[in-house]
Amino acid sequence: MADVMSNLEPDDRVALLEELPGHLTQRVLNSMSSEDQVEVKKLLGYPEESIGRLMTTNYVRIKKDWTVERSLEHIRQYGHSAETVNVIYVVDEQERLIDDLRINQFILSNPTQLIQELMDHQFTALSAFEDQEEAVRMFSKYDRIALPVVDSDGILVGIVTVDDIIDVAEEETTEDMQLMAGMNALERVYSETSIFMMVRKRIGWLLILFLGQMLTVTAMAAYNSMLAAAAMLAFFIPMIISSGGNSGSQAATLIIRALSTDDITLIDWKRVFTRELLSGAILGVMVGLMGFGITYAWIELQPGDIGLSFMQALTVGCSLFGVILFGNLSGSMLPFIMSKVGLDPAVTSAPFVATLVDVTGIIIYFSIAMFLLRGLIS
Repeated sequence: MADVMSNLEPDDRVALLEELPGHLTQRVLNSMSSEDQVEVKKLLGYPEESIGRLMTTNYVRIKKDWTVERSLEHIRQYGHSAETVNVIYVVDEQERLIDDLRINQFILSNPTQLIQELMDHQFTALSAFEDQEEAVRMFSKYDRIALPVVDSDGILVGIVTVDDIIDVAEEETTEDMQLMAGMNALERVYSETSIFMMVRKRIGWLLILFLGQMLTVTAMAAYNSMLAAAAMLAFFIPMIISSGGNSGSQAATLIIRALSTDDITLIDWKRVFTRELLSGAILGVMVGLMGFGITYAWIELQPGDIGLSFMQALTVGCSLFGVILFGNLSGSMLPFIMSKVGLDPAVTSAPFVATLVDVTGIIIYFSIAMFLLRGLIS
């Protein structure tokens, strides 16, 4: 184990130690050199899932008053132990980061030129205390192979490379997908997760969603007399509530993804509300008109009164418009509400949105039916 640890990058050592059973962690630390122990303990001191846990301390830094020739000699001497030499970091006397330079700038410059002549003081750095998701967003935004990491005083403490970010992005995407499916995220991959743990991760949300569906039953029970008088309405309940759930799930997925990629922020909720109100209205009109036409044709094939058939079809069409509009608005606004209270927006999963729209869809459907059909049924 000591041989393995000595050949790993600092961030990989930390990742391995985090996976080991507690009673082995100290034994492995003791087997490492004192220098490596200090380095690993420093990284372990950062919060879990922070950029500090992800970074490596193997990088090359230079000073602004050095020449290009001296800098290249320094890179040749220390670059072998660095995780990457594609980017070289310039620090001041207090080790504060002041710039980062691509290796090709050194290769193409005059050997006697000073580093400060190459600098433009334009660089992007990560905070060691920020969440790993921030690193994913920054790499995606700037298309870099490595980004420097600084502490609260701007002192360069490490770098994060794109290979580590790919792993984090995969983990975060997997977690969001599992949350959106209505379950708690798994700590390990599916094949390594026990059946007991799988059940434990899924049962909570299943019970919550089950109780939520009881509200749907309660809502339907409140309109029992309406159903008895116009039994034909019951045939269209699954179509009505599923249309609203589908619309809400679409909107929730779009907004969750936009929030996670920083395409929109919490302050954009008014703009999103307006956009989803308009798009929901357009979608509702289109689906509502189609629903009216198909429902009217279907009812006409059944024995019954033509006037009642028209009004029932109109009820279905108007209800489709209402539930799709509501589903669109609720699906788009719930991620903002979850983010505002400090929860992961992915918690507003498709099952959660669908359950909410089921209850409101029943209320919308039968409220419209009572308004349109009150004088036509006894």
